[in-house]
Amino acid sequence: MRHTASACAEYYMARALELARRGLYTTHPNPRVGCVLVKNGRVIAEGWHERAGEAHAEVQALMRAGKKAKGATAYVTLEPCSHQGRTPPCADALIAAGIKSVVIGMQDPNPEVAGRGIAKLQAAGIQVQVGVLQAQAEALNPGFCRRMREQMPWVRCKMAMSLDGRTGMRSGESQWITGPAARAQVQGLRAQSSAIVTGVDTVIYDDCALTVRAPHLLLDAQETALACERQPLRVILDSNLRTPLWAQIFKHPGDIWIMTTCDNAQKRADLEALGAQVHVFKANAMGRLPLAQVLKVLAQSGCNEILLETGATLAGSFIQAGLVDALVVFMAPTLLGQGARPLFALTGIEKMADQRPLVIDNIRAVGHDWRIDAHFATPSQTATHE
Repeated sequence: MRHTASACAEYYMARALELARRGLYTTHPNPRVGCVLVKNGRVIAEGWHERAGEAHAEVQALMRAGKKAKGATAYVTLEPCSHQGRTPPCADALIAAGIKSVVIGMQDPNPEVAGRGIAKLQAAGIQVQVGVLQAQAEALNPGFCRRMREQMPWVRCKMAMSLDGRTGMRSGESQWITGPAARAQVQGLRAQSSAIVTGVDTVIYDDCALTVRAPHLLLDAQETALACERQPLRVILDSNLRTPLWAQIFKHPGDIWIMTTCDNAQKRADLEALGAQVHVFKANAMGRLPLAQVLKVLAQSGCNEILLETGATLAGSFIQAGLVDALVVFMAPTLLGQGARPLFALTGIEKMADQRPLVIDNIRAVGHDWRIDAHFATPSQTATHE
């Protein structure tokens, strides 16, 4: 059976996306990119971007193909770069190798590239096709795309709750609501994030480390090694510098930033002596941290994806500020009762018209628990359900 050119392009692009996912944990702050070289209907080489500062996907594939690359078609998930960064331009490498045509998943949102790589290839006489499996290519790098386009990171809020929507006891006790399989997935979410953001109350009540821990990942040895290769930045939102000096979070490797509105020199010195960086912001009109500004600072430091792991109050504040892009809620088959803590503290919802509709992207069993992936509905999505 003969396949159409479009079907072939999607087939090879799907493989390139699969390769790109191998960099899920390791490419920060760069995007995850995969490349497949095809000649005479056969794959001759593959590559993917593994780490920032190392060869990009196209160069990896070209090195593996050698002289066979001449006359081949390259399928790459993201527009080849055209500028000199920590590595030479990939567009130049494709031209020098004699590539005949390039099929691209999506244009690079980086203003330093943004169509320039495509133009350079076309100027060299290379046929270029753009937009094959574009939605999937965008979904692979939501944080990189957001940071390049809006100078903001992409925020995923993770919560764990009982069947009656409670996250912990009134005393603050919350470990553990969910089982090992759900907690392993949380470890994976941490590993693929540039930074984990939490509130000082979570640090005080849970005495959490917020690190990626190999024994809890439940992955094979190779994936575990990749997931644990880099500890994400840990960010504590602490308006009044209440982070205790004895906290568990200081006893584990990795960078810690404390965002505050308190410019107490002694408290700052004590925390900095433990290795933390303290960033002081001007309080907003309510005397609190300006959350959007905090996220902008993280984006400026190269953070693509943020994992929000916090309590109901801070999670609610992020939601009400319109700063949460996705929700991941793990639901355990247990009841904690009406005195326990709620999932989100949201104000201003007094009647049905005030509700915040969600779109459920996925629901699946995770061990004995359930995982719900969702995002907030747009006005058009809300209208279709009325």
